[in-house]
Amino acid sequence: MNDLSLVVETAPDPRDVQALADGLTEHALPFTTTPGFQSIAVFARDRNGILVGGMHGQVNWTWLHISLVWVSAARRHQGLGSRLLAAIEAAAVERGCLHAHLDTFSYQARPFYERHGYQVFATLDDYPPGHQRFFLRKTLRAV
Repeated sequence: MNDLSLVVETAPDPRDVQALADGLTEHALPFTTTPGFQSIAVFARDRNGILVGGMHGQVNWTWLHISLVWVSAARRHQGLGSRLLAAIEAAAVERGCLHAHLDTFSYQARPFYERHGYQVFATLDDYPPGHQRFFLRKTLRAV
């Protein structure tokens, strides 16, 4: 092990990150029989092509993991978040997903997700300090 160097990178090369995902997929295939980590996203753009919201995640076997959600301040409270969530969930179901999971913070959108059928299954207190991080899940379709 003396021939290795460890390097902390704050802006890793996307090819290196993909190599990690590929290696993990190769390791998991004998157990899962299906590759995971398939990127999925839905974007909302105005008539000028400007991005005003979107969701990004990954399909991992029969689960959708939503990792990034954003709606511009000017477009909030107009139903766009609900439309984006419905779109990414529908796309995930088309790809064989049965469930979805995501996380949010106490100062963000927990009530929004709960209105859409998500339920908290875990909480981290004081993350960030003085707040909580909530982990939520939802069944997209019956098994």
